[in-house]
Amino acid sequence: MRDAAAAGHLPSWAMPADEVLEALDTTPAGLAPAEAAVRLERHGPNRLPEPTRPSALARLARQFANLMIVVLILAAVIMALLGHWVDTGVILAVVIVNTVIGFVQEGRAEQALEALRDMLAPRASVLRGGQRQEVDAAELVPGDVVLIEAGDRVPADLRLIEMANLTAEEAMLTGESLPVRKALAPVAAEAPLGDRNPMAFSGTMIAEGTGTGVVTATGAATQIGRISDMMSSVEVLTTPLIAQMSRFAKVLTGFVLSVAALVLAFTTLARDTPFAEGFIVVVGLIVAAIPEGLPAALTITLAIGVQRMAARNAIIRRLPSIETLGAVSVICSDKTGTLTRNEMVVTRIATAEGDAEVGGAGYAPEGDITGAGGAALRVLGRIAAHCNTAHLRHAGTWRVEGDPMEGALLALAGKLDTPWQDRPAPQATIPFDARYRYMAVLQDGMILLKGAPEAVLARCDGALGAAGPLDRALWEERAASIAADGMRVLALARKPHDGPALDHADVEGGLILVGLVGLIDPPRSEAITAVADCRRAGIAVKMITGDHAGTAAAIGRQIGLARPDRVLTGAQIDDLDDEALIGAAAGTDIFARTSPAHKLRLVMALQAPGAVVAMTGDGVNDAPALKRADAGIAMGQKGSQAAREASDLVLADDNFASIAEAVRQGRTVYANLKKVITFLLPVNGGESMSLIIAVLFGLVLPITPLQILWVNMLSSVALAMALAFEPPEKGVMARPPRPASAPIMSRFVLWRVMLVSVLFTIGIFGQFEMALALGADLDVARTMAVNTLVAMEVFYLFSVRYRYGASATAEGTRGTPAVLIALAVVLALQALLTYAPPLHALFETAALSLWQLASCAAAGVLLLAVLDVDKRVAAFWKRDPKGDTA
Repeated sequence: MRDAAAAGHLPSWAMPADEVLEALDTTPAGLAPAEAAVRLERHGPNRLPEPTRPSALARLARQFANLMIVVLILAAVIMALLGHWVDTGVILAVVIVNTVIGFVQEGRAEQALEALRDMLAPRASVLRGGQRQEVDAAELVPGDVVLIEAGDRVPADLRLIEMANLTAEEAMLTGESLPVRKALAPVAAEAPLGDRNPMAFSGTMIAEGTGTGVVTATGAATQIGRISDMMSSVEVLTTPLIAQMSRFAKVLTGFVLSVAALVLAFTTLARDTPFAEGFIVVVGLIVAAIPEGLPAALTITLAIGVQRMAARNAIIRRLPSIETLGAVSVICSDKTGTLTRNEMVVTRIATAEGDAEVGGAGYAPEGDITGAGGAALRVLGRIAAHCNTAHLRHAGTWRVEGDPMEGALLALAGKLDTPWQDRPAPQATIPFDARYRYMAVLQDGMILLKGAPEAVLARCDGALGAAGPLDRALWEERAASIAADGMRVLALARKPHDGPALDHADVEGGLILVGLVGLIDPPRSEAITAVADCRRAGIAVKMITGDHAGTAAAIGRQIGLARPDRVLTGAQIDDLDDEALIGAAAGTDIFARTSPAHKLRLVMALQAPGAVVAMTGDGVNDAPALKRADAGIAMGQKGSQAAREASDLVLADDNFASIAEAVRQGRTVYANLKKVITFLLPVNGGESMSLIIAVLFGLVLPITPLQILWVNMLSSVALAMALAFEPPEKGVMARPPRPASAPIMSRFVLWRVMLVSVLFTIGIFGQFEMALALGADLDVARTMAVNTLVAMEVFYLFSVRYRYGASATAEGTRGTPAVLIALAVVLALQALLTYAPPLHALFETAALSLWQLASCAAAGVLLLAVLDVDKRVAAFWKRDPKGDTA
């Protein structure tokens, strides 16, 4: 459903109010109750459509999309058909554990649309048949006449037909940091969203004044509804880690199945082994080759990264998102409330006696004034305090009630030591009107006036503290200079007046200009540092805002963007096709006067060449782009619920600096994930090669499939988890982002997997054959092989922790608390496997002597020594590329 008044006509904001009423077949007295009921039946309730939610069963089914899990299930089925119920039960237990972990960690349903629906006002004041009444906002229909006042949330898109001093906070839709002054006069049909002054949009908040409007759109047809529709159609991208692991799983599984098929053919054709017996060997090979613990290990590694971020007030909503942050190459940030404080403050004063800089932060009425002084400042403070309808409240922090610019003027009055808290009511007032662009009050025989510089200067004859007539050109130049720095400029003036009344004729001339003030929504100091950190890390920072180009450019310069002087506006974006926008987006860091659709297009344009894009924001206008971005980052305190629910990461403290820390943690998580993979794959490689050698040469299996599952799911995972706690590497934020397409199996990882797999094979098979040669029975020999495998894992863990430099040192063997805990757990598990009689029967193990245990441990020591030599050779030949770490 579209704007109901626009069917066959101009849009509502481009039509006079009476024509809109005529087009909607209504009157200023509202619809008759019977007609409202008919229209409700025709248009439906004023709420957003319910989205289709995946059921718990569907989310559970998604957990089985992992190819390695599918292969394990097939292996369990085959073992069951062959009557090996114990092996079947253990394999299925592995599958269940991985499924439960994935279901619990990844089972968050998307709630963005529900959050948007919650923003619709629950009740609305309407005129029905000329009578004012309260109705459920869901019952509003096009043609209803709605009454709004300060503090109301607009219940539907309205075309204003009457108003008095009405302003609306539209930052959630447009990014505009200040409340928008509304007007009744039509605007151009192609006017951008932020300039449609005759409209009040659903979900926005009325800051001051009163108004009456006719409903032009409800539910999904409203501006907020269109955002909801965009979100429902936005494609959610796969994270780099998920994509890489999916490719890796397919390649690994295909390789394992190919080898298994060759082994099966060899055993049945070359060895004349019965097919059923050969199948058991093949299942054992599959179990040995597939790292069953890898999905759980990756999930837990990501979860640990989430916990670390939570300690920094950053809440991760989807586990893989923490890793995605490590690959981010572009951060698109909203300006208002994200890079800036979302608080207006006066930072500059210009009087005839000179310029002054104003210190202080936020709306606190305290701060230093440096520069020019004199009587003009005292008078300026009085005007700022009395020509003002706002109030400041202190509840932990200073907050403004009313217009933010007037709140900033009250804070300025406090800084100028002007009484501002118990202000007497003015004798007369001329409220602000967009036609005149000023406000004036009468106080103690003096007119106090503030407004736009061009409106005020035209009414002034002179300037306080300056002789002669007003040099208007000079003051216009000074105002332009302040505006060039991204500030909003107000002019303050006064004039003696006799009598109790006040009207516009009294301020048409004869005013004395007191001075100019420059107001700005200042950048966060921590954002400046964070932008610098990101740029050092090779990450491009881009600002996308609904604010004016000049203001955006000034903020861009202050926060340290790379190209602050080039600004691309929403209108210019509209003139570019998708191909042209790709190049323009890459070469521009500031985008102004943008709409939600522009933000979404920009994110997609930046992603097109392969960039990994993070989008930060706090308003409803950011929600579609947050969802489309590779990593959506929402503000938790000032952000809308819709933005939070559409995001992957929520900053609970609204601190932009947390983003740089999130990137650091993301890069650390990825490095630790590579260490986990580098640790687990050689274990499986050694197990697989041992089985293949036994089959090829007709030897007894050194380790049974059940023993392999024990090692893979308990010992290997426990040790791999210790790697998840490794701290960030030195220089982690001094390297450029890794390409999203970079393979997780780098040259170093491949070499290490091959080398260590061979060493593990030698250790396992060598220990097994040596035990048999010394007269040990089969169970003892296999128990020694299993303990040798675990001992080599333990020592290999210390080697993986240190990519460069020797591990066989006092520092290298000390380990983190996580390493020590994992070591204790593994030793306890191996003691149970080796000495607990119930496990002897289940796993076909036997008790070992101290000499036999020492022989197993010696294999681990030899492994560590060989790998330390390999590290020295690698450092000498510089085999590993720069930045390629374990």
